[in-house]
Amino acid sequence: MRKTLSVAIITKNEEANLPRALTSVRWADEIIVVDSGSTDRTLEIAHKAGARVFEETWKGYAGQKNSAIAHTTGEWILSLDADEEISPELAEEIERLMATEPACGAYQIPRRNHFLGKALGHGGYWPDPKLRLFRKGAANFEERPVHETMQTDGPVGGLKAALLHHCYPTLDEYIEHMNRYSLEGARLLAQSGRTSRSLPVFLCNALLNPAATFIYNYVFRLGFLDGRVGLLMHLNHSVYIHWKFVKAWRMGRSDE
Repeated sequence: MRKTLSVAIITKNEEANLPRALTSVRWADEIIVVDSGSTDRTLEIAHKAGARVFEETWKGYAGQKNSAIAHTTGEWILSLDADEEISPELAEEIERLMATEPACGAYQIPRRNHFLGKALGHGGYWPDPKLRLFRKGAANFEERPVHETMQTDGPVGGLKAALLHHCYPTLDEYIEHMNRYSLEGARLLAQSGRTSRSLPVFLCNALLNPAATFIYNYVFRLGFLDGRVGLLMHLNHSVYIHWKFVKAWRMGRSDE
């Protein structure tokens, strides 16, 4: 028999993205939306789409996503970000899988990232596999402030069709996002004692590390093939790494 599928989404002020995400999964058996204080039309949009909506205080990305997963009732779960979209090809592939007895308890999905409206095909941004589809109870998100990833003990399969990620439609949104993420990343570095207090270590982390990351992704991983948008993406990603280590250094100085 066909396996039932629940989609789990977390939101906060996602009225611009949520309609696209919900439309792409309207074929699922259940849609769960866990919201953390939206002040726009997010809740209205989720209710109109027939989602089961829960309003909860913010517990961090991993905690919030695990909470959404806990609310699901389907045999299988698809974890989706509000700025992501299931392509028609991926929807068909998942539907075919749910009609069988899946060989694995969890599956990675290749994610196609978009920057300034353009799909990136190189530089580490494609295929960018993410574990997002899994049997209920087979996986959960690792508790960490940023860059949360899923953990599973069993074998992991792979799907072929793309998950579309409309992550940064404008430079302003990218800068705001990276400013927030670099602060959380700096806190992780500070907690582990990597605050770059000595000048040589600081120069390595704050200057050489971003430069090496740019060269690796833009040159050796062919990021230059994505044209001007690829150049902007990799330059700004290197700036984010610089910010992260500078903020960690400042946190270290505040402890002196």
